[in-house]
Amino acid sequence: MSRSCDSCSTPAVVHETIVTDGVKTEVHLCAAHAQQRGYILPTATGPALVVGKLLAHAQVHASAPRVVKSCPTCATTMASVRESGLVGCPDCYRQFEEELGAVISRAQAGASVHVGRHPTHAANLVDRAAMRNKLASELREAIAREEYMRAAKIRDRMIALNEGEPATESGTSS
Repeated sequence: MSRSCDSCSTPAVVHETIVTDGVKTEVHLCAAHAQQRGYILPTATGPALVVGKLLAHAQVHASAPRVVKSCPTCATTMASVRESGLVGCPDCYRQFEEELGAVISRAQAGASVHVGRHPTHAANLVDRAAMRNKLASELREAIAREEYMRAAKIRDRMIALNEGEPATESGTSS
């Protein structure tokens, strides 16, 4: 509902609330009466134009319904994952892959893989798993580039790694 000017029946463009000694007074003025009383009215250029457009943009987006993404299996939302730190089911990882990637990256100081410490008895297993992942990536790359000799050497290194032998860079085991 639009208020009218305190001095005439024209719609008010200036709305001011003044509190003096705990007494609240509201002033509503049309453009003509506001200028007579010394108020500076905003123009449709410069900062007023930018602020007006930002407010209009915010009102359009505030009125649009927000779609909350949830897991189709367990109905967990990303908000509940952020709040509890727990995902609801394995499908949540696929549903929130992008959001979880950003959260994990922040928690790991920018890394997308585990960068913390490992138990000393598992260090060898972790090193072998990292080497296995690296070799698998190199193998996919070599096959994609049709470098079959290189791919065969990488395959041999992976086989040696799986058999418990140390994988050497030259593709032979010692």
